[in-house]
Amino acid sequence: MSENQAKIKAPREPLFSKKNKRLVTEPLDDNNPVTLQVLGICSALAITVSIEQALVMTASVLFVLGAGNVIISLLRNLIPSRIRIIVQLVVVAALVIIVNEVLKAFLPDMAEKLSVFVGLIITNCIIMGRFEAFAMANKPWPSFLDAVGNTLGYGLVLVIVSIIREIFGAGKIFGIAIFGDRLEGTGLYSIGYMDNNFIILAPFALFAVALVIWVQRARNKALIEDH
Repeated sequence: MSENQAKIKAPREPLFSKKNKRLVTEPLDDNNPVTLQVLGICSALAITVSIEQALVMTASVLFVLGAGNVIISLLRNLIPSRIRIIVQLVVVAALVIIVNEVLKAFLPDMAEKLSVFVGLIITNCIIMGRFEAFAMANKPWPSFLDAVGNTLGYGLVLVIVSIIREIFGAGKIFGIAIFGDRLEGTGLYSIGYMDNNFIILAPFALFAVALVIWVQRARNKALIEDH
């Protein structure tokens, strides 16, 4: 028996092994990119005035990070170390241009609302961080799952913050009035209820994100840092 025949071929790792599943599930809670790593805060403060904007931004980041992670992973052994950041920027910039043109073509109103924040996906710390920390060192499939997990974790925080701001700041959910008609004075407005306009301003989003962080650490004491 030859030496090659004596070698036992290692079994292939299942596509959805426990390790791969953790890449998707951990960013949803214990390793959330926004609440734990404090990344992607700019868009969490700026575009969370409505759930629709939060969902579109999440979908945009999912495309950019998912495709970008796979591309960087495929090229990881070909990219010279000295220019890896430049290559990563070129990849993310090209993908963001695609997203921006698609939004302008099919969702022009949403593209106008999101404005420059679509372009700022290029500088999103989550994306560049995952390129550098994960995609450069892992195969395409785990890199894609890592992108999905981090985007879902990012989007979860955006949706929670936008729900708080849209309901209590505008009295609506998905643009539908839930407390009555403010102009006609129906529903809760008939008994003196008023929307809190401060909530729809960007500074309140910081308080909303802080609230999410507090709830997360209250649930899991292990996340509290000792100083």
